[in-house]
Amino acid sequence: MIENPPLLTIRRKFPRPTADQLAAFAGVPTGFLVDSMGGRGALEHRIKPIGAATVFHGVALTCEAGPADCLALFGTLDVIQPGDVVVAKTDGFAETAVTGDLLIGMMKNNGAAAFVTDGLVRDTPGIRGVGLPCFAAGVTPNSPAKTGPGAVGLPIVLGGVAVDAGDIVVGDEDGVVIIPRTRIAETLEQLKKVRALEAALEAKVKAGLKKSDIVDSILKPGTIREVD
Repeated sequence: MIENPPLLTIRRKFPRPTADQLAAFAGVPTGFLVDSMGGRGALEHRIKPIGAATVFHGVALTCEAGPADCLALFGTLDVIQPGDVVVAKTDGFAETAVTGDLLIGMMKNNGAAAFVTDGLVRDTPGIRGVGLPCFAAGVTPNSPAKTGPGAVGLPIVLGGVAVDAGDIVVGDEDGVVIIPRTRIAETLEQLKKVRALEAALEAKVKAGLKKSDIVDSILKPGTIREVD
């Protein structure tokens, strides 16, 4: 039999990206970032914008709330730094919301850049009014408890992706991408190549390109079988 854990475990000090590193991700499409990391890094597809605000970038402040509980989210209010993105794990719990507009408003008042969860939220009109980008797996009016246990600032797995406090988080209408802090320099270097390739192909498409040069180079004679 294990002992009951503390109601809240908080890690306040964790490595953070530099201001220049963070600024380099402003406005970058999530698709470009995924391509820069070998085709992966996006949270699972159900995690989408709730409300009008959709574009953000910031530093991950991880939060493990657990099913039907929001105590850990209140714990983030003492840790948030300007530009942080609160990333809240609920283990995908879908019977209650993990938060609503008022707590999200408090996060914004503390400088948060966005809120992301694999759970559900409530108070959609209020969330729109707050104006903080909010990404969740859905909406329900059912409310959570504040009993814990929970954790802030520790590594989590959310939406199929490992997230640690200090990683970079970028979101837009397509979804949310996590850039591990240890891969920031590598991703930015690859991003230069992705941007160049995308710009070149976009120019060709606008000029009337009808077939992909890349696919044509793969589908050589003998690789296709025609059937009636």
